Amino acid sequence: MGRTDALKRGRDKDGQPPLARSELPTDTVSLARYLIGKILVRELPEGVASGRIVETEAYVVGDAAGHAYRGMTGRNRSLFLEPGHAYVYLAYGSSCMLNVSSEMPGIGAGVLIRAFEPLEGIPIMQLNRGIERLRDLARGPGRLTAALRVDRRLDGLDLCREGPLWLGSGDHEPGEIGQSIRIGITQDASRLLRFYLRDSPFVSGPRSLNVR
Repeated sequence: MGRTDALKRGRDKDGQPPLARSELPTDTVSLARYLIGKILVRELPEGVASGRIVETEAYVVGDAAGHAYRGMTGRNRSLFLEPGHAYVYLAYGSSCMLNVSSEMPGIGAGVLIRAFEPLEGIPIMQLNRGIERLRDLARGPGRLTAALRVDRRLDGLDLCREGPLWLGSGDHEPGEIGQSIRIGITQDASRLLRFYLRDSPFVSGPRSLNVR
């Protein structure tokens, strides 16, 4: 069986199933670190696209920068689901952002997936983005969702089961994880809640942030 065939059968590139919800830390910061090195898989009509997560941001309970800060609304209710569900929102009227719910049911918090290293379905992602340069396919949260064609229709999706979008185990230890302030926010901006794979060329953000 080829690697893409394995993905189509609901497995990551090593033939492993989606992450079990019981494996996910029920703490937002711990989940943000845990997701580094895991595989994000998108099943599309023309094939499967996937990447190894290299950058995340935690939006913790009581975080003024988080969408759950003022409580549950129709827009953000996916953040209040049990861990491992997708929260997808439109930012600046143009780019979708993919988050993973991170706390116990009824508690709003999440992890933003900021970047990944492309693995499978690279031609699909290049066509979706309209570019060929591998490094820039998913280096940033808006680029990532564009590459995978993730939009609001996937909001609330369970990422711990086979479907159009899911999380799989990584194929090796991710390496050294760096930590920095988050990018593009003004509230609670000094908190060190961004995590990234050190020395990865697929990490986004200014070089000055990627040295911790």
